[in-house]
Amino acid sequence: MTPDVSPMDVPPTLAVDPLLDDPKTRIIVCCGAGGVGKTTTAAALGLRAAERGRKVVVLTIDPARRLAQSMGIDSLDNTPRRVKDIDGDGELHAMMLDMKRTFDEIVEAHADAERARAILENPFYQSLSAGFAGTQEYMAMEKLGQLRARDEWDLIVVDTPPSRSALDFLDAPSRLGSFLDGKFIRVLMAPAKVGGRAGMKFLNVGMSMMTGTLGKLLGGPFLKDVQTFVAAMDTMFGGFRTRADATYRLLQAPGTAFLVVAAPERDALREAAYFVERLAADRMPLAGLVLNRVHGSGAARLSAERALAAAEALGAPAAPDNSVELDDSVERDDSVERDDSAENHEAAGIVDQEGGKEEGRTSPESPEAPETPASQLTAGLLRLHAERMQLLAREQRTRDRFTTLHPEVAVAEVAALPGDVHDLAGLRDIGRRLASG
Repeated sequence: MTPDVSPMDVPPTLAVDPLLDDPKTRIIVCCGAGGVGKTTTAAALGLRAAERGRKVVVLTIDPARRLAQSMGIDSLDNTPRRVKDIDGDGELHAMMLDMKRTFDEIVEAHADAERARAILENPFYQSLSAGFAGTQEYMAMEKLGQLRARDEWDLIVVDTPPSRSALDFLDAPSRLGSFLDGKFIRVLMAPAKVGGRAGMKFLNVGMSMMTGTLGKLLGGPFLKDVQTFVAAMDTMFGGFRTRADATYRLLQAPGTAFLVVAAPERDALREAAYFVERLAADRMPLAGLVLNRVHGSGAARLSAERALAAAEALGAPAAPDNSVELDDSVERDDSVERDDSAENHEAAGIVDQEGGKEEGRTSPESPEAPETPASQLTAGLLRLHAERMQLLAREQRTRDRFTTLHPEVAVAEVAALPGDVHDLAGLRDIGRRLASG
Protein backbone atom coordinates (compact mmCIF):
# COMPACT_ATOMS: atom_id res chain seq x y z
CA MET A 1 0.00 0.00 0.00
CA THR A 2 1.05 3.56 -0.58
CA PRO A 3 1.31 5.31 2.80
CA ASP A 4 -0.51 8.54 3.36
CA VAL A 5 1.79 11.56 3.51
CA SER A 6 1.17 13.94 6.36
CA PRO A 7 2.50 17.50 6.58
CA MET A 8 5.27 16.16 8.81
CA ASP A 9 6.42 14.00 5.86
CA VAL A 10 6.91 16.91 3.45
CA PRO A 11 10.48 16.65 2.11
CA PRO A 12 12.97 19.46 2.69
CA THR A 13 13.23 22.10 -0.01
CA LEU A 14 16.33 22.03 -2.16
CA ALA A 15 18.27 25.28 -1.60
CA VAL A 16 19.67 25.93 -5.08
CA ASP A 17 21.26 29.37 -4.60
CA PRO A 18 23.41 28.40 -1.57
CA LEU A 19 24.61 25.40 -3.55
CA LEU A 20 25.56 27.56 -6.55
CA ASP A 21 27.15 30.29 -4.41
CA ASP A 22 29.29 27.96 -2.30
CA PRO A 23 32.90 28.24 -3.58
CA LYS A 24 33.49 24.68 -2.41
CA THR A 25 30.99 23.44 -4.99
CA ARG A 26 33.14 22.79 -8.06
CA ILE A 27 31.09 20.20 -9.99
CA ILE A 28 27.33 19.75 -10.35
CA VAL A 29 26.17 16.63 -12.18
CA CYS A 30 22.59 16.62 -13.51
CA CYS A 31 21.50 13.02 -13.95
CA GLY A 32 18.29 11.14 -14.51
CA ALA A 33 16.27 9.31 -17.12
CA GLY A 34 16.06 10.59 -20.68
CA GLY A 35 13.54 13.25 -21.61
CA VAL A 36 13.07 14.79 -18.15
CA GLY A 37 14.74 18.15 -18.81
CA LYS A 38 18.34 17.52 -17.74
CA THR A 39 19.80 19.75 -20.46
CA THR A 40 17.52 22.68 -19.65
CA THR A 41 18.18 22.24 -15.93
CA ALA A 42 21.95 22.17 -16.45
CA ALA A 43 21.85 25.27 -18.65
CA ALA A 44 19.61 27.16 -16.22
CA LEU A 45 21.85 26.30 -13.28
CA GLY A 46 24.95 27.36 -15.20
CA LEU A 47 23.39 30.67 -16.22
CA ARG A 48 22.17 31.43 -12.70
CA ALA A 49 25.57 30.61 -11.18
CA ALA A 50 27.34 32.81 -13.75
CA GLU A 51 25.00 35.74 -13.15
CA ARG A 52 25.66 35.37 -9.43
CA GLY A 53 29.37 35.90 -10.03
CA ARG A 54 30.95 32.51 -10.77
CA LYS A 55 32.96 31.42 -13.81
CA VAL A 56 31.01 28.45 -15.14
CA VAL A 57 31.30 25.93 -17.94
CA VAL A 58 28.35 23.73 -18.92
CA LEU A 59 29.21 20.40 -20.53
CA THR A 60 26.26 18.93 -22.38
CA ILE A 61 25.80 15.63 -24.16
CA ASP A 62 22.54 16.53 -25.86
CA PRO A 63 22.02 15.44 -29.46
CA ALA A 64 19.14 17.89 -29.97
CA ARG A 65 21.54 20.87 -29.62
CA ARG A 66 18.90 22.93 -27.83
CA LEU A 67 21.51 24.26 -25.42
CA ALA A 68 23.38 26.14 -28.14
CA GLN A 69 20.19 27.70 -29.43
CA SER A 70 19.00 28.82 -26.01
CA MET A 71 22.37 30.41 -25.28
CA GLY A 72 22.59 32.27 -28.55
CA ILE A 73 25.54 30.23 -29.89
CA ASP A 74 25.53 29.07 -33.50
CA SER A 75 26.95 25.69 -32.59
CA LEU A 76 28.69 23.89 -29.76
CA ASP A 77 31.67 21.58 -30.08
CA ASN A 78 34.38 20.00 -27.97
CA THR A 79 35.84 23.40 -27.05
CA PRO A 80 34.20 25.65 -24.41
CA ARG A 81 32.67 28.79 -25.98
CA ARG A 82 31.76 31.89 -24.03
CA VAL A 83 28.11 32.90 -23.87
CA LYS A 84 27.35 36.58 -24.43
CA ASP A 85 24.76 38.84 -22.78
CA ILE A 86 25.32 37.46 -19.28
CA ASP A 87 24.20 39.80 -16.50
CA GLY A 88 26.52 40.26 -13.54
CA ASP A 89 30.25 39.76 -13.06
CA GLY A 90 30.50 36.04 -13.82
CA GLU A 91 31.21 34.16 -17.01
CA LEU A 92 29.35 31.35 -18.73
CA HIS A 93 30.97 28.95 -21.17
CA ALA A 94 29.25 26.05 -22.89
CA MET A 95 30.43 23.02 -24.84
CA MET A 96 29.00 19.86 -26.35
CA LEU A 97 30.85 16.59 -25.96
CA ASP A 98 32.29 15.26 -29.21
CA MET A 99 32.70 11.63 -28.28
CA LYS A 100 35.06 10.65 -31.11
CA ARG A 101 37.15 13.82 -30.86
CA THR A 102 37.63 13.26 -27.13
CA PHE A 103 38.76 9.69 -27.77
CA ASP A 104 41.15 10.97 -30.47
CA GLU A 105 42.60 13.49 -28.02
CA ILE A 106 43.33 10.72 -25.53
CA VAL A 107 45.15 8.72 -28.19
CA GLU A 108 47.12 11.75 -29.38
CA ALA A 109 48.09 12.70 -25.83
CA HIS A 110 49.26 9.22 -24.75
CA ALA A 111 50.91 7.77 -27.86
CA ASP A 112 53.75 8.86 -30.11
CA ALA A 113 52.89 10.25 -33.54
CA GLU A 114 53.42 7.01 -35.47
CA ARG A 115 51.42 4.85 -33.07
CA ALA A 116 48.68 7.47 -32.76
CA ARG A 117 48.28 7.54 -36.53
CA ALA A 118 48.06 3.73 -36.66
CA ILE A 119 45.36 3.75 -33.99
CA LEU A 120 43.31 6.58 -35.49
CA GLU A 121 43.31 4.91 -38.92
CA ASN A 122 42.37 1.48 -37.57
CA PRO A 123 38.81 0.46 -38.63
CA PHE A 124 38.06 -1.18 -35.29
CA TYR A 125 39.11 1.94 -33.40
CA GLN A 126 36.94 4.09 -35.64
CA SER A 127 33.93 1.92 -34.85
CA LEU A 128 34.77 1.82 -31.14
CA SER A 129 35.24 5.58 -30.82
CA ALA A 130 32.09 6.39 -32.78
CA GLY A 131 29.50 4.11 -31.27
CA PHE A 132 30.67 1.38 -28.91
CA ALA A 133 28.22 0.84 -26.07
CA GLY A 134 29.28 2.97 -23.11
CA THR A 135 31.82 5.05 -25.04
CA GLN A 136 29.75 8.24 -24.77
CA GLU A 137 29.41 7.94 -21.00
CA TYR A 138 33.10 7.08 -20.62
CA MET A 139 34.14 10.08 -22.73
CA ALA A 140 31.86 12.33 -20.69
CA MET A 141 33.82 11.26 -17.63
CA GLU A 142 37.12 11.78 -19.48
CA LYS A 143 36.12 15.30 -20.53
CA LEU A 144 34.97 16.12 -17.00
CA GLY A 145 38.37 15.01 -15.70
CA GLN A 146 40.13 17.17 -18.28
CA LEU A 147 38.07 20.26 -17.43
CA ARG A 148 38.63 19.84 -13.71
CA ALA A 149 42.37 19.32 -14.17
CA ARG A 150 42.65 22.65 -16.01
CA ASP A 151 41.30 24.44 -12.91
CA GLU A 152 40.07 27.26 -15.15
CA TRP A 153 36.44 27.40 -13.98
CA ASP A 154 34.85 27.93 -10.58
CA LEU A 155 32.03 25.54 -11.43
CA ILE A 156 31.51 22.74 -13.95
CA VAL A 157 27.90 21.74 -14.67
CA VAL A 158 27.55 18.36 -16.38
CA ASP A 159 24.50 17.29 -18.36
CA THR A 160 24.79 13.49 -18.43
CA PRO A 161 24.14 11.48 -21.62
CA PRO A 162 20.55 10.60 -22.60
CA SER A 163 21.08 6.93 -21.80
CA ARG A 164 18.49 4.20 -21.60
CA SER A 165 19.21 4.13 -17.90
CA ALA A 166 20.51 6.96 -15.74
CA LEU A 167 22.84 4.46 -14.09
CA ASP A 168 24.80 4.08 -17.34
CA PHE A 169 26.74 7.24 -16.55
CA LEU A 170 28.25 5.59 -13.48
CA ASP A 171 28.57 2.08 -14.91
CA ALA A 172 29.89 2.69 -18.43
CA PRO A 173 33.43 3.87 -17.52
CA SER A 174 33.98 0.71 -15.51
CA ARG A 175 32.56 -1.45 -18.31
CA LEU A 176 34.67 0.14 -21.02
CA GLY A 177 37.76 0.09 -18.82
CA SER A 178 37.17 -3.59 -18.10
CA PHE A 179 36.79 -4.28 -21.81
CA LEU A 180 39.98 -2.47 -22.79
CA ASP A 181 41.88 -3.99 -19.89
CA GLY A 182 40.12 -7.33 -19.83
CA LYS A 183 40.99 -10.95 -20.47
CA PHE A 184 39.72 -11.02 -24.05
CA ILE A 185 42.01 -8.16 -25.06
CA ARG A 186 44.92 -9.70 -23.18
CA VAL A 187 44.43 -13.04 -24.92
CA LEU A 188 44.61 -11.31 -28.29
CA MET A 189 47.89 -9.71 -27.19
CA ALA A 190 49.37 -12.88 -25.71
CA PRO A 191 51.42 -14.12 -28.72
CA ALA A 192 53.50 -10.95 -28.71
CA LYS A 193 54.20 -11.21 -24.99
CA VAL A 194 55.36 -14.83 -24.65
CA GLY A 195 59.11 -15.24 -24.72
CA GLY A 196 60.97 -18.20 -26.15
CA ARG A 197 60.31 -20.35 -29.17
CA ALA A 198 58.81 -23.23 -27.21
CA GLY A 199 56.33 -21.00 -25.42
CA MET A 200 55.45 -19.22 -28.63
CA LYS A 201 54.97 -22.49 -30.51
CA PHE A 202 52.75 -23.91 -27.78
CA LEU A 203 50.69 -20.74 -27.50
CA ASN A 204 50.35 -20.33 -31.25
CA VAL A 205 48.63 -23.72 -31.48
CA GLY A 206 45.94 -22.57 -29.04
CA MET A 207 45.79 -19.10 -30.51
CA SER A 208 45.38 -20.39 -34.03
CA MET A 209 42.43 -22.51 -32.90
CA MET A 210 40.83 -19.62 -31.05
CA THR A 211 41.44 -17.03 -33.75
CA GLY A 212 40.21 -19.47 -36.37
CA THR A 213 36.93 -19.83 -34.48
CA LEU A 214 36.66 -16.09 -33.89
CA GLY A 215 37.49 -15.45 -37.51
CA LYS A 216 34.53 -17.55 -38.57
CA LEU A 217 32.23 -15.76 -36.12
CA LEU A 218 33.49 -12.21 -36.63
CA GLY A 219 35.13 -12.38 -40.01
CA GLY A 220 38.85 -12.60 -40.67
CA PRO A 221 39.41 -8.92 -41.60
CA PHE A 222 37.53 -7.71 -38.53
CA LEU A 223 39.56 -9.92 -36.20
CA LYS A 224 42.78 -8.71 -37.80
CA ASP A 225 41.68 -5.10 -37.26
CA VAL A 226 41.02 -5.89 -33.59
CA GLN A 227 44.41 -7.49 -33.14
CA THR A 228 46.15 -4.57 -34.86
CA PHE A 229 44.23 -2.15 -32.65
CA VAL A 230 45.14 -4.08 -29.52
CA ALA A 231 48.82 -4.16 -30.43
CA ALA A 232 48.86 -0.40 -31.04
CA MET A 233 46.92 0.40 -27.86
CA ASP A 234 48.93 -1.91 -25.61
CA THR A 235 50.68 0.85 -23.65
CA MET A 236 47.45 2.82 -23.16
CA PHE A 237 45.14 0.25 -21.59
CA GLY A 238 46.27 0.90 -18.05
CA GLY A 239 45.68 4.62 -18.55
CA PHE A 240 41.99 4.12 -19.32
CA ARG A 241 41.43 2.30 -16.06
CA THR A 242 43.55 4.79 -14.10
CA ARG A 243 41.73 7.83 -15.45
CA ALA A 244 38.32 6.21 -14.95
CA ASP A 245 39.19 5.49 -11.32
CA ALA A 246 40.51 9.04 -10.81
CA THR A 247 37.32 10.61 -12.22
CA TYR A 248 35.20 8.26 -10.12
CA ARG A 249 37.01 9.47 -7.02
CA LEU A 250 36.47 13.04 -8.20
CA LEU A 251 32.73 12.39 -8.31
CA GLN A 252 32.89 11.14 -4.71
CA ALA A 253 34.77 14.22 -3.49
CA PRO A 254 33.03 16.83 -1.28
CA GLY A 255 33.22 19.49 -4.03
CA THR A 256 30.85 17.49 -6.24
CA ALA A 257 27.05 17.64 -6.00
CA PHE A 258 24.63 15.35 -7.82
CA LEU A 259 21.20 16.64 -8.78
CA VAL A 260 18.78 13.93 -9.84
CA VAL A 261 16.33 15.34 -12.41
CA ALA A 262 12.94 13.73 -12.94
CA ALA A 263 9.39 14.39 -14.06
CA PRO A 264 6.41 13.58 -11.82
CA GLU A 265 5.82 10.33 -13.69
CA ARG A 266 6.09 6.75 -12.50
CA ASP A 267 8.99 5.59 -14.67
CA ALA A 268 11.04 8.79 -14.26
CA LEU A 269 10.72 8.78 -10.48
CA ARG A 270 11.42 5.07 -10.29
CA GLU A 271 14.64 5.72 -12.20
CA ALA A 272 15.36 8.64 -9.85
CA ALA A 273 14.87 6.36 -6.84
CA TYR A 274 17.32 3.83 -8.28
CA PHE A 275 19.86 6.58 -8.82
CA VAL A 276 19.44 7.96 -5.31
CA GLU A 277 20.05 4.51 -3.89
CA ARG A 278 23.05 3.93 -6.14
CA LEU A 279 24.62 7.28 -5.17
CA ALA A 280 24.22 6.39 -1.52
CA ALA A 281 25.76 2.96 -2.06
CA ASP A 282 28.74 4.50 -3.90
CA ARG A 283 29.10 7.27 -1.30
CA MET A 284 28.56 10.06 -3.81
CA PRO A 285 27.21 13.41 -2.61
CA LEU A 286 23.54 13.92 -3.49
CA ALA A 287 22.28 17.51 -3.28
CA GLY A 288 18.65 16.76 -4.06
CA LEU A 289 15.93 16.11 -6.61
CA VAL A 290 14.76 18.54 -9.29
CA LEU A 291 11.18 17.71 -10.23
CA ASN A 292 10.40 19.22 -13.62
CA ARG A 293 7.09 19.83 -15.41
CA VAL A 294 4.90 19.78 -12.33
CA HIS A 295 1.32 20.72 -13.22
CA GLY A 296 -0.86 23.04 -11.21
CA SER A 297 -4.28 24.67 -11.29
CA GLY A 298 -5.59 28.08 -10.39
CA ALA A 299 -8.90 26.53 -9.35
CA ALA A 300 -7.69 23.66 -7.21
CA ARG A 301 -10.62 23.99 -4.80
CA LEU A 302 -12.95 22.64 -7.47
CA SER A 303 -12.46 18.87 -7.35
CA ALA A 304 -12.68 16.63 -10.38
CA GLU A 305 -15.80 14.97 -8.99
CA ARG A 306 -17.64 18.25 -8.47
CA ALA A 307 -16.58 19.50 -11.92
CA LEU A 308 -17.93 16.38 -13.61
CA ALA A 309 -21.15 16.55 -11.62
CA ALA A 310 -21.62 20.15 -12.74
CA ALA A 311 -20.93 19.17 -16.35
CA GLU A 312 -23.60 16.47 -16.12
CA ALA A 313 -26.06 18.92 -14.63
CA LEU A 314 -25.61 21.11 -17.68
CA GLY A 315 -26.86 18.22 -19.79
CA ALA A 316 -23.76 17.64 -21.89
CA PRO A 317 -22.71 14.00 -22.30
CA ALA A 318 -19.38 13.18 -20.71
CA ALA A 319 -16.74 11.46 -22.80
CA PRO A 320 -15.13 8.33 -21.40
CA ASP A 321 -12.14 9.21 -19.28
CA ASN A 322 -9.25 6.99 -20.24
CA SER A 323 -6.67 8.97 -18.32
CA VAL A 324 -7.37 7.24 -15.03
CA GLU A 325 -4.76 4.67 -14.24
CA LEU A 326 -4.41 2.17 -11.49
CA ASP A 327 -2.14 3.10 -8.65
CA ASP A 328 1.39 3.45 -9.99
CA SER A 329 2.97 1.04 -7.54
CA VAL A 330 4.72 -1.92 -9.06
CA GLU A 331 3.02 -4.31 -6.73
CA ARG A 332 -0.54 -3.12 -7.61
CA ASP A 333 -1.49 -3.99 -4.06
CA ASP A 334 -4.83 -3.96 -2.31
CA SER A 335 -4.82 -0.18 -2.02
CA VAL A 336 -5.79 -0.04 -5.69
CA GLU A 337 -8.96 -1.99 -5.05
CA ARG A 338 -10.11 -0.08 -1.98
CA ASP A 339 -12.65 2.67 -2.52
CA ASP A 340 -12.84 4.06 1.02
CA SER A 341 -10.25 6.79 0.35
CA ALA A 342 -11.08 10.08 -1.30
CA GLU A 343 -8.67 9.41 -4.17
CA ASN A 344 -10.08 6.00 -5.06
CA HIS A 345 -13.66 7.13 -4.63
CA GLU A 346 -13.05 10.03 -6.97
CA ALA A 347 -11.29 7.87 -9.55
CA ALA A 348 -13.97 5.18 -9.43
CA GLY A 349 -16.70 7.76 -9.92
CA ILE A 350 -15.05 9.15 -13.03
CA VAL A 351 -14.40 5.76 -14.56
CA ASP A 352 -17.95 4.51 -13.97
CA GLN A 353 -19.67 7.69 -14.98
CA GLU A 354 -20.68 6.76 -18.52
CA GLY A 355 -21.63 3.28 -17.46
CA GLY A 356 -24.55 4.75 -15.52
CA LYS A 357 -23.21 4.07 -12.03
CA GLU A 358 -23.20 7.66 -10.87
CA GLU A 359 -26.88 8.50 -11.23
CA GLY A 360 -26.98 9.50 -7.58
CA ARG A 361 -25.07 12.66 -8.32
CA THR A 362 -28.11 14.37 -9.88
CA SER A 363 -31.70 13.63 -9.05
CA PRO A 364 -33.66 11.88 -11.84
CA GLU A 365 -36.55 14.26 -11.15
CA SER A 366 -34.44 17.38 -11.57
CA PRO A 367 -35.04 19.07 -14.92
CA GLU A 368 -32.14 18.98 -17.36
CA ALA A 369 -30.59 22.27 -18.32
CA PRO A 370 -31.10 23.29 -21.94
CA GLU A 371 -28.21 22.32 -24.19
CA THR A 372 -27.21 25.75 -25.40
CA PRO A 373 -23.79 26.48 -26.94
CA ALA A 374 -22.83 28.32 -23.75
CA SER A 375 -23.77 25.38 -21.55
CA GLN A 376 -21.92 22.95 -23.81
CA LEU A 377 -18.83 25.13 -23.69
CA THR A 378 -19.05 25.39 -19.91
CA ALA A 379 -19.50 21.63 -19.59
CA GLY A 380 -16.47 21.08 -21.81
CA LEU A 381 -14.37 23.41 -19.68
CA LEU A 382 -15.52 21.62 -16.54
CA ARG A 383 -14.48 18.28 -17.99
CA LEU A 384 -11.09 19.69 -18.96
CA HIS A 385 -10.68 20.96 -15.41
CA ALA A 386 -11.61 17.53 -14.08
CA GLU A 387 -8.93 15.95 -16.24
CA ARG A 388 -6.38 18.48 -15.00
CA MET A 389 -7.29 17.84 -11.37
CA GLN A 390 -7.05 14.12 -11.95
CA LEU A 391 -3.57 14.62 -13.45
CA LEU A 392 -2.58 16.66 -10.40
CA ALA A 393 -3.80 13.92 -8.09
CA ARG A 394 -1.86 11.29 -10.00
CA GLU A 395 1.33 13.37 -9.93
CA GLN A 396 0.90 13.97 -6.21
CA ARG A 397 0.55 10.25 -5.52
CA THR A 398 3.71 9.58 -7.53
CA ARG A 399 5.65 12.29 -5.68
CA ASP A 400 4.37 11.06 -2.34
CA ARG A 401 5.57 7.56 -3.09
CA PHE A 402 9.09 8.82 -3.84
CA THR A 403 9.26 11.11 -0.80
CA THR A 404 7.96 8.36 1.45
CA LEU A 405 10.76 6.07 0.29
CA HIS A 406 13.39 8.84 0.44
CA PRO A 407 12.25 11.48 2.95
CA GLU A 408 15.81 12.76 3.35
CA VAL A 409 16.10 13.94 -0.28
CA ALA A 410 15.58 17.69 -0.70
CA VAL A 411 13.24 18.59 -3.58
CA ALA A 412 12.85 21.59 -5.87
CA GLU A 413 9.78 21.64 -8.10
CA VAL A 414 9.58 23.46 -11.43
CA ALA A 415 6.15 24.15 -12.87
CA ALA A 416 5.32 22.89 -16.36
CA LEU A 417 5.74 25.62 -18.96
CA PRO A 418 3.46 26.19 -21.96
CA GLY A 419 6.36 25.91 -24.43
CA ASP A 420 10.02 25.04 -24.86
CA VAL A 421 12.83 27.21 -23.51
CA HIS A 422 14.70 28.73 -26.44
CA ASP A 423 16.60 31.76 -25.11
CA LEU A 424 18.45 33.17 -22.10
CA ALA A 425 15.28 34.77 -20.75
CA GLY A 426 13.64 31.36 -20.61
CA LEU A 427 16.67 29.89 -18.86
CA ARG A 428 16.62 32.72 -16.32
CA ASP A 429 12.98 31.97 -15.63
CA ILE A 430 13.80 28.29 -15.05
CA GLY A 431 16.64 29.33 -12.75
CA ARG A 432 14.29 31.51 -10.68
CA ARG A 433 11.81 28.67 -10.42
CA LEU A 434 14.56 26.29 -9.32
CA ALA A 435 15.74 28.73 -6.69
CA SER A 436 12.23 29.21 -5.34
CA GLY A 437 11.81 25.46 -4.96
